[in-house]
Amino acid sequence: QYEEPFSTGGWVEIGTNGSTKRINLTRIHMEEDAGKLVHKNHGNSSFVDLNRAGVPLVEIVSEPEITSAEEAVEYMKKIRSILRYIGVCDGNMEEGSLRCDANVSVRPKGSDKLGTKAEIKNVNSFRYVQKAIEYEIKRQIMSLENGEEIVQETRLFDSNKGVTFSMRSKEEAHDYRYFPDPDLLPVVIEKEQIEEIRNSLPELPDKKLARFKEEYKLPDYDAGVLTSTIEIADYFESCLKKHNNPKIVSNWIMTEVLRELKDEDDIDSFPISPDKLGELLNLIENGTISGKIAKEVFEDMLSSGKTAEEIVKEKGMTQISDQSELENIVSQILADNPDAIAKYKAGDQKLMGFFVGQVMKQTQGKANPKVVNEILRKGLSD
Repeated sequence: QYEEPFSTGGWVEIGTNGSTKRINLTRIHMEEDAGKLVHKNHGNSSFVDLNRAGVPLVEIVSEPEITSAEEAVEYMKKIRSILRYIGVCDGNMEEGSLRCDANVSVRPKGSDKLGTKAEIKNVNSFRYVQKAIEYEIKRQIMSLENGEEIVQETRLFDSNKGVTFSMRSKEEAHDYRYFPDPDLLPVVIEKEQIEEIRNSLPELPDKKLARFKEEYKLPDYDAGVLTSTIEIADYFESCLKKHNNPKIVSNWIMTEVLRELKDEDDIDSFPISPDKLGELLNLIENGTISGKIAKEVFEDMLSSGKTAEEIVKEKGMTQISDQSELENIVSQILADNPDAIAKYKAGDQKLMGFFVGQVMKQTQGKANPKVVNEILRKGLSD
C-alpha cells in the first residue's frame, strides 16, 4: 500500500469565506489498526490496548493546501459527510470511527517553501481539531520568532489544557521502516467492479445541495442545513410527500425539529415522523389551526406520540375562522378601546398589533390571524 495505494489523485471541495476551494488528494490507502498505549491512571505503568488491532482502516492523505484551522475542520466535515452518505462509516470521532492526523507547518508570508511539519496524532472531534491546529500554529510561530528550530515530530493534543506536546520524533519516511509482507496476497480490483460501485453510489452531498437549491428554490443556508446529513435530507423529502411547501417544511425542521435533537444522527428515532409533521403543516395550511397553536400541538406530539389531528380534536384547538363570530369579538374590542383607535387613526400603526393581541387573548389564540387582520382593517378605517 505504500508503493501501490488503492487510489491517487482526486479532490474534495469545501466552502470557505463564501467561495469554494478544492483540496487535492495525494493518496488513499488501506492500513490496519495497531495496539495503543494507555498511560493515564496507571501510576508508573503503561497498558497496551489491543482491542482494535488488525481492524482495517482507510487513510486519506491530502495535499498541503489547507491554510487554516477553519479550512481543516470544513475539509474533515466534508469527508465525514461523504462517508456517511455512501454508508461506509458512521463518522463517530469520539468512538474512533473517524480520526484526524493533522500535519502543521508555518512559513513566512510570501514564501513558497513549506516549513518543517509537526504531526498532531489522533484528534477525536472537530472542535479539538480546530483548537489543536490553532495552538500548534501559535507554538511554531513563537518558536521561530525566538530563534528556535522546528523539529519534525509527532505530537498529541491535551484537550484539558488546550496544548500539544511531543510524543516522539520523526525525521523521514524511512523511520516508518516500510517493508513488504510476503504473506499478503495481491488484491486485484477489476475495472468492472469499480464501475459497478460507481453506478451504485447514492446522490452525494454536493449534488444534493445543488438539487435542493434548484428543485426546491431553497436559500443556500437552508439547503446546507438540510443536506448536512443524509438522514435529515431524507426526513425533509419524506415530509414533502405530505406537505408540498419546501420553505415551510425547511423552516419547521430547522427550528422545531433540530432544536429538539441532541444529535442530528438521532433523527431516525425522532418521535414525530416526516408523515406526522407533514400532517401538522397541512392543518395550518387549510386553516384548521394557527401557526401559534401548531407549536403547542408539536410539543404535545413529542410527549404523547399522537397525531396532530388527534390532539386538535381532543383539546378543541380548532382555529376560529367564522366571519360573523370574529366580527362580533372585534366590534366589542374596538368599542372598549376608543383611545387606542384615535391614536391608530392619528398615525400610530403599531397599535394594529395591540388589537390583534386583544382578539387572540379573547379567543385563547384560536382566532384565524388572516381573518382577524381583514376585519380589523375594515373596522379601523370606518
